[in-house]
Amino acid sequence: MRRPRQGGGGAGGSAAARARAGGLGGGSVPARARGAPAAARAAWLRHLCAAMARPLRQHPRVWTPLLLLLLTGPAACAASPADDGAGPGGRGPRGRARGDTGADEAVPRHDSSYGTFAGEFYDLRYLSEEGYPFPTAPPVDPFAKIKVDDCGKTKGCFRYGKPGCNAETCDYFLSYRMIGADVEFELSADTDGWVAVGFSSDKKMGGDDVMACVHDDNGRVRIQHFYNVGQWAKEIQRNPARDEEGVFENNRVTCRFKRPVNVPRDETIVDLHLSWYYLFAWGPAIQGSITRHDIDSPPASERVVSIYKYEDIFMPSAAYQTFSSPFCLLLIVALTFYLLMGTP
Repeated sequence: MRRPRQGGGGAGGSAAARARAGGLGGGSVPARARGAPAAARAAWLRHLCAAMARPLRQHPRVWTPLLLLLLTGPAACAASPADDGAGPGGRGPRGRARGDTGADEAVPRHDSSYGTFAGEFYDLRYLSEEGYPFPTAPPVDPFAKIKVDDCGKTKGCFRYGKPGCNAETCDYFLSYRMIGADVEFELSADTDGWVAVGFSSDKKMGGDDVMACVHDDNGRVRIQHFYNVGQWAKEIQRNPARDEEGVFENNRVTCRFKRPVNVPRDETIVDLHLSWYYLFAWGPAIQGSITRHDIDSPPASERVVSIYKYEDIFMPSAAYQTFSSPFCLLLIVALTFYLLMGTP
């Protein structure tokens, strides 16, 4: 009968020998332990802990992998290709591309200290090459200024006030232009309350469709829809305005909005593809509610306005209408002639 070899060549002897030596083949995970259920892996872990708790002289194979890891770990971590500037294939903290020829340039590496890492991260993200913080983006203008250079070309304009005034200096300013199936309106007036435009079949107030920009007590400018009942403006809940924006600056109410050209037939909303007289009005507001307009006879367009025809129309205010009247001009000519000729 053949005797088994010394050392347990059989399966049972081999298993026993491995168990006596730590049961783990040098601390590595056996194939069946790697694929075993959770209970088997837990038992394997307990055996490993028990073997490591014994004296080192009895089970040197268990401690060998751990010692190798401790000796080679720092070198492997220092040369990790994931670090910045770790060899020719890396990228330094100042953006040096792979394969650059400046190999002799000293490339700073991350220290194990969190403070050093945080400082380098701040330098990379928030400081420029010269060490100054990157400039921040300028604030976005909440309201684009009205361009008067396009008046009479790509949009129609009405100006009321001093000759040569613009959207920021006129007593009242209105522009309109077609954008697809909408009409974009821009309104501005020298007031802290409201500014409006009315669409009327005549030049008189009453039975008119009105769009108003109202400055409330919270500093906002809201677009509201009204209908003139005689001399009184009634707010209408159905508001055709969209893409609304407005601002109150320099004691002026300025707004911009769009309104559809064609709307369903309604007494309070007119179709803008038809021509209408435009009524211009502005005045104070109390707690976001409009009050009577500033002047007794608000200006109106001399003729009906078509949204398909762009004109730049100026209307002098009352302070300048006196000097432009024919009687005033004739009086000035007579006085000049009298002063030049003298008295007999």
